[in-house]
Amino acid sequence: MEKELIKAGEGEKFSFFPRHHKALYGRLESKHSSVEIDEQDPLGTQMVLNIGPQHPATHGVLRLVTQLDGERIAKCVVDVGYLHRGIEKLAEYKTFQEFMPYTDRMDYLAPYSTNTAFCLAVEKVAGIEAPPRAQYIRTIACELARISAHLLWIGTMVMDAGAISMFMYAFRERENIYSIFDKLAGVRFTVSHCRIGGIQFDMTDEVAAMIKKFLDNLEKELDGWDKLLAKNAIWLNRNIGVGVVGKEDAIAYGFTGPNLRASGVAHDIRVAEPYLVYNELDFEIPIRTEGDCLARYYVRFEEMRQSIKIIRQCLQKIPKGIIRTDDAKKSFPSKNEVYYSMEGLIHDFMMTDVGACPPAGVEAYHAIEAPKGELGFHIISDGTGSPWRMKIKSPSFSNLQVLEKMMEGAMVADTVVLIGSIDPVMGEADK
Repeated sequence: MEKELIKAGEGEKFSFFPRHHKALYGRLESKHSSVEIDEQDPLGTQMVLNIGPQHPATHGVLRLVTQLDGERIAKCVVDVGYLHRGIEKLAEYKTFQEFMPYTDRMDYLAPYSTNTAFCLAVEKVAGIEAPPRAQYIRTIACELARISAHLLWIGTMVMDAGAISMFMYAFRERENIYSIFDKLAGVRFTVSHCRIGGIQFDMTDEVAAMIKKFLDNLEKELDGWDKLLAKNAIWLNRNIGVGVVGKEDAIAYGFTGPNLRASGVAHDIRVAEPYLVYNELDFEIPIRTEGDCLARYYVRFEEMRQSIKIIRQCLQKIPKGIIRTDDAKKSFPSKNEVYYSMEGLIHDFMMTDVGACPPAGVEAYHAIEAPKGELGFHIISDGTGSPWRMKIKSPSFSNLQVLEKMMEGAMVADTVVLIGSIDPVMGEADK
């Protein structure tokens, strides 16, 4: 941060605020032990308060500079960039497959969704099509990731409103999802299970049985949580009419995902532009029109029920077959080929060293409906195994744009609820 010396009468005062936020800060005239009284605000009710960027305050390293008028927020400036890691530039120096672990660390609450979005974008620019079984497994894993992200959201959201039990219930179910990913991908958290042209490991009968058991139990848990929250006066009063975003504003500010649908805009990429196997499945898109924090809660809660419905259909319809495209120049060979044939070893080396090489000058954009909204990768190829340019459209960044409008006029006590209701992840927003 910039340290700027401000002259204040005969004395001097240091201001540690960035220059571009200076307009928000009134000048406190002081002269050693004497204090000049502001006749317009003698009790000092107008002040500037920094919320964040400490993680417990703002769901990540997000800074909100708020100008207060008593207990109400008169003005808010959202300050992002504290977690910027230059991921888009790093992609230009990695092969497409080498970049895969970086996608895990964007939305680290639903890493499989980011893996899949990136793989689909690369496959689009390279003209690769993953086999049907891989597409079904990707769909199952993406919906498990959606449930996992929404579970963390509901646990932290209710905790922000003053209750702890819900946080423990939600994390208990997330542990079950981690156990499933551990069996499926060999990793609990940052999975990197997707591969360009398919997936790394097949889904065994044991994993399928674990998923079915988890879904049956989660359905009962959701019913219980619904009873716990649906008529809870504290929960309802903390959310009803708070942070209202109308349909027009939601579109104008670039709201996306559950936040957009809670404002009455019926847009979901799984239906509007189907990918994977969503066009073969029967499910509904939850919509609310109130546009407040409670509406955003209802949409996400119902989305978990719909994800259960989607996964069950996938488990019934999943076909047998290979899990990666059978083209050595487009995807990694299986370990059996690598260990027991010279051709497989050579192909594995070439894929590791060079990777899949799309034609030069090809430009493509592919987006998915991630738990937080539209997550897209825009790739331009130069004929090598690395992108010439890559740009990421992250839903958390889009959703944060409307936070300033939501905060202005709200009570200070509503701050954590407002931030939590849009569900941002700063690793994705700052990239």
